[in-house]
Amino acid sequence: MKIGIIGSGVVAQTLAAGFVKHGHQVTLGTRDPAKLADFAARHPGVRVAGSAEAAAFGDVAVLAVKGSAALQAARDAGAGLDGKAVLDATNPIADAAPVDGVLPYFTGPNESLMEQLQQAHPKARFVKAFNSVGAARMIDPDFAGGQPSMFIAGNDAAAKATATALLAQVGWDVADMGSAAGARAIEPLAMLWCIPGFRENSWMHAFKLLR
Repeated sequence: MKIGIIGSGVVAQTLAAGFVKHGHQVTLGTRDPAKLADFAARHPGVRVAGSAEAAAFGDVAVLAVKGSAALQAARDAGAGLDGKAVLDATNPIADAAPVDGVLPYFTGPNESLMEQLQQAHPKARFVKAFNSVGAARMIDPDFAGGQPSMFIAGNDAAAKATATALLAQVGWDVADMGSAAGARAIEPLAMLWCIPGFRENSWMHAFKLLR
């Protein structure tokens, strides 16, 4: 599959390298391709380009940027997102310090960043994914307690099926939480995930839905 990733940080780089490892073609899109020169040199299977070019390249797109930059990054990607499954790995983290390990968000309890993105880009098919675990365990997570769960949500069933297949390939048990409104519950999982990290410097964990 061709995957266009919008972003240049650790999450975007981790997913790019991981998807290539699993046999996909990846173009990493950023406003400043030069800042990824070292990464590209270490990962020759990943092509680096502008955001619009990466979005147009992909059969599937991934949005992996800072939450406060997500709406602009999606605008930069432009029409290349139209009609495609767009895995949204962003979290609406505010520019403020955690309170006893709890991150502040710039969204309220009855809204989500992904819903804002979907409203701004109605032709794209957003699926919340990859937001509730650290980059180090996003690809091929290995836990003594078994296969971890990745919670997803989105309005388009076909897009969620595409996301589910990709997530399963890279090691996740997928838990579908319904429509885009489900992102209101999934995005705060990042807050919960970060508490042991900030309080105990423990970052190597993930969630598991027991059935």
